[in-house]
Amino acid sequence: MKKILISIALFSLFSAMAFAAPVNINQADAQLISSSLNGIGAKKAQAIVDYREKNGDFTNVDDLTNVKGIGDKLLSKVRDDVLLSSE
Repeated sequence: MKKILISIALFSLFSAMAFAAPVNINQADAQLISSSLNGIGAKKAQAIVDYREKNGDFTNVDDLTNVKGIGDKLLSKVRDDVLLSSE
């Protein structure tokens, strides 16, 4: 029974990661950001929204490194899933 539960949990985790869609960080709320970007939890997602509200829209994906807690390593993980416009 324990192995079945672990298998279900792992399948759910990997399924959620496989179906994450790109997210527009200039429009999305913290909940959508955290559920869409692997490695970005609720606190970092809220920090992204707070930074955007204080400083205006992100003009470049690399600007995410200006947000506390987001460095080059994390940026490289999420870069392909970050959108700056609705195109």
